[in-house]
Amino acid sequence: MSIGDSERFPNPNPPAGPGERGGGAFTAFGLRAEAEPIRKGLHVVATPIGNLGDISFRALATLAAADAVIAEDTRVTKTLLAHYGIATPLVAYHEHNATVMRPHLMARLAAGAALALVSDAGTPLVSDPGYRLVSEALAANVEVISVPGASAVLAALVVAGLPTDRFFFEGFLPPKSAARRERVAELAAVPGTLVFFESPRRVAEMVADLAVVLGPRDAALARELTKYYETVRRAPLPDLAAALAAEGPPKGEIVVLVGPPQAREAADPARVDALLAEALEKHSVKDAAAVVAAATGEPRRKIYARAIELSRGGPPGPARRGEEGG
Repeated sequence: MSIGDSERFPNPNPPAGPGERGGGAFTAFGLRAEAEPIRKGLHVVATPIGNLGDISFRALATLAAADAVIAEDTRVTKTLLAHYGIATPLVAYHEHNATVMRPHLMARLAAGAALALVSDAGTPLVSDPGYRLVSEALAANVEVISVPGASAVLAALVVAGLPTDRFFFEGFLPPKSAARRERVAELAAVPGTLVFFESPRRVAEMVADLAVVLGPRDAALARELTKYYETVRRAPLPDLAAALAAEGPPKGEIVVLVGPPQAREAADPARVDALLAEALEKHSVKDAAAVVAAATGEPRRKIYARAIELSRGGPPGPARRGEEGG
């Protein structure tokens, strides 16, 4: 235990002192423990992403000692708290009520409350509305304390078999294919592993779009991480897309990871034309050229010239002949 932890969680457990909150209890390994005092402020607490055993003693103590637990879905968090015998009151805070609830939560923090912020699973603020609450708390000089733990992003990265020295977390892509492909094209040049969240019903279409825009990059689909049916499928994007299309929607929580771009090679002219033909059905010539240039790494001026030719039904141009262009 570090000096900082000793100060935050004193031992033995005294009555709550100035700036601290005490009370509450939790049960672990069949033993009942009294929660030690925690400091007033906003405690950002990571919770399990599936396996209820993936929670720290510090997180349990914080949840038990807090004045209230702020949760995305109180039904989900109620199950976690009940599993560990924690009776702390729950407050719902999600994207649909955040504007109304945030002032009430800020008032409690200003009055000296110790509140614990959790997400449905994993580390708060990653694809959830907690950022604005933390930002306002800091602006009001309320202390924000991190209680780290499980993260679906990191759990997926360490089992994917893809480079981990650099990665970019995108979260959820747009639900519509055209907007999704445009966003993926913008990410094509990122020099690191790309990490996405996706729902089971959309993942097949999403991976198909990744394959169209990014080509045969190595990829992984991690499903139900830390749970009994955890699976990680590793394959090039086209193979992964074909498997998902054939098998139907998978079940459970999903993380999709795509390896970084390899050393640039000249784009296949046939692939350039295919991408342009598809992009021109949904975008202007200028926008279609931008999307395909980002996806292939080819000069935008060259792709734009080819897009004009295709839009006019003209003969093969520089992209097909393999000329460099500007």
